[in-house]
Amino acid sequence: MADHHTLWHNTGSGRQENMAVKNWIDVLKSSQKTALIHDGKKKIHYLFTDGKEMAEEYDLKTDELISRKWRQKSTLGVQGVWLVEVGEPLNLPAGLDCDVIKENCSNPVFMRKDTKSSFQWRIRNLPYPKDVFSVSVEPSERCIMIKTTNKKYYKKFNVPDLDRSELPLDGSALSYTHANNTLIYLKPKEILTLEQELLKEVKKLKGTSEGDVDCKTQ
Repeated sequence: MADHHTLWHNTGSGRQENMAVKNWIDVLKSSQKTALIHDGKKKIHYLFTDGKEMAEEYDLKTDELISRKWRQKSTLGVQGVWLVEVGEPLNLPAGLDCDVIKENCSNPVFMRKDTKSSFQWRIRNLPYPKDVFSVSVEPSERCIMIKTTNKKYYKKFNVPDLDRSELPLDGSALSYTHANNTLIYLKPKEILTLEQELLKEVKKLKGTSEGDVDCKTQ
């Protein structure tokens, strides 16, 4: 893998700014955005100049991100499927609530559910003792790896938010809670700032109510 270099720009006030973070903020601001209010959520659809689409859902009361997914067209112009980055996987059995899935699903379910201060990944239906689990960071591959010594589970995954902003993967920011099989990665200050900027953009959007697209919400 080639060396990963991050460009920094001196703002003149002695503060350096990560150019990749700034560029991603600019891309988000310049995208074509539409908003919809439904069921206590604000749903935002982004259309980027390269044709990619991103859809996010925010809790109206807490402003927390509930879900984020992406899709893009193929080289032949065929619309792709939505790929979930944050939130419930799209392939969960329809009509089953979380408890039923947890009890009856024979396969582990891996999903990401963030808080305002951290990225979080949860693994359902993996009933093994704490000493079976191994969690590590692979900086050269820019990924996190979780596996069990009994070889029943193995998962390697990246953190798209860090990749988009060209920020390093820091092992000291990662922790694991066995009680609910949760991996927690504390968001670096650059991501916190970026998300605050994005939330400002989201709040500017006048969402329409589902089923009445002409009615602007107050």
